[in-house]
Amino acid sequence: MDLTTLRAVLSDLRPQLLPSRFEKAQQPDAASLQLGFRSLKGMLWLELSWQADAPRLVQIPPPRRLGAGSTLAQQIQHSLRQMALTDLVQSGFERVVEFHLAPRPGDPVQRVVVLELMGRHSNLLLLDQRRQVIALGRQVRDHQSRVRPISTGDAYVPPPGLQGLAPSSAEGFERWRDRLRLLPIPLRKALQQTYQGISPPLAHQLAAPQLSTSVETIDQAAWTDLYRHWQAWLHCLETERFRLDWDEEGGYRVWSSSPDDHRQDGLALALGHWYQERIDARVLSRAGDELRQRLKRWRSKEELALLDQQKRLEVCNDSEALQQQADALLCLPAPSREQVDQAQKLYRRARKLRRSVAVLDERIRHHSERLQLIDGSEAFMDDLQAASWQDTITRLDALDGLRRELDELLNPVGRQERRRQQQQHTPQPLELLSPGGLLLQVGRNHRQNDWISLRQARSGDLWFHAQECPGSHVVLKSSAGVADEDDLQLARDLAAYFSRARGNVRVPVVMVPTERLQRIAGAGPGTVRHGGGEVSWGVPQAAETRLQDLDAPSLKARKG
Repeated sequence: MDLTTLRAVLSDLRPQLLPSRFEKAQQPDAASLQLGFRSLKGMLWLELSWQADAPRLVQIPPPRRLGAGSTLAQQIQHSLRQMALTDLVQSGFERVVEFHLAPRPGDPVQRVVVLELMGRHSNLLLLDQRRQVIALGRQVRDHQSRVRPISTGDAYVPPPGLQGLAPSSAEGFERWRDRLRLLPIPLRKALQQTYQGISPPLAHQLAAPQLSTSVETIDQAAWTDLYRHWQAWLHCLETERFRLDWDEEGGYRVWSSSPDDHRQDGLALALGHWYQERIDARVLSRAGDELRQRLKRWRSKEELALLDQQKRLEVCNDSEALQQQADALLCLPAPSREQVDQAQKLYRRARKLRRSVAVLDERIRHHSERLQLIDGSEAFMDDLQAASWQDTITRLDALDGLRRELDELLNPVGRQERRRQQQQHTPQPLELLSPGGLLLQVGRNHRQNDWISLRQARSGDLWFHAQECPGSHVVLKSSAGVADEDDLQLARDLAAYFSRARGNVRVPVVMVPTERLQRIAGAGPGTVRHGGGEVSWGVPQAAETRLQDLDAPSLKARKG
């Protein structure tokens, strides 16, 4: 978050927050703090983050409650209880914001929350009335910084001053241009080295066509146009008439080149949504990559074990040959004592190999089932990462549920404890309404498949699954009413979409009454067999279109 965006956010927040009463603090992650303030207009939540690659101050919707929370959140909660936010202070072109709090508006300031937005040096500090540090987001030790080490109990020292000149609208065109042309360097470097508050995005917004051009070769018309944008940017800062606009590349700008543009309300909340969407998407991508790597390791381990058991089984096929060798020795006209002993050894070896066949077959079945479980998990992963129709938080929760499930199913360490924790949570499959008003349930992991197909199914319900392909179980609750062709087709389309075959134009789907489903003894959850069934075609693209168009009442996506 650069200086311009920070100024825009503060301009939007001051009319809403000043004055207001502090009510709640909670810490959703190691580098973010959420603060709740109550004003005459209602409850308003802020997110203060000192995350190195995304430091920010934004407004957010009411977050999920996190309980007792971290030590930092508890210290903030205790120190700011019943205090009023009286001012938001930001000076010059520094990206440092101070939240001034007092017992009542007009009283002396008793507590100060300082948010420093400075890339990897970002931090959050709680100060007392003497500006000594009570708590902070991260301690900075002597070996980490010789310039400004800081820890609990220290007197607060502001960051070192910014290099460069403070931009001013009073600076004339000639003087401004001469400063930038002092050294023969690209315009981007000239802007950022000469003046304070010029971030790379702002430099791009001011002079995109000439950023890489040397200041020596820029013509007079380009300088004039750049100076006009420069003055428009400074005018927005001075008048606080900010406006949020989105660009085609997914970025944003908070100032306009037109001085007549009106001020925009709700800017801080819109930016909060923008940051959260991108951070959640990155977290989803990282969590998905990590789980895929774990699945890859598990697959490699199971494939090696399966290959080893298959090789052992091949050796067992030699039992018949050993039996025949032993028979041949004993059928000799006058076998010697050594030949009889050798025949007995061959008989014992043959019997041992025959006994091993059943054990090896069971081990091969076990490893094959685990590989099928991994195949199904990869299908669920593909589904979650492709579900652009679903909000990122729900997808993250579903991915976390799948991870915990796989830990319990594939990792023997701590299995009993994880199983107990799993049983405490009721599976929450994806649920939506069919065109005829019947409930459709879609399993998004193995336990949800098991739950909707075997535990919650009633006589009259219909089960759908892509034929011979890993994927989700889909159950149409036709026990609650008569299903028409549109209901059946949507169930087929969903079974096709939530499978590894979603990239096909059409997918064969099996429809079976749920009372014909049988659990396979010893197999993992969600593994069933069935008798009979009707095969018809599902269209994945039709299901995706349907999911994109559904509204909240029709689509009841719950946390997995």
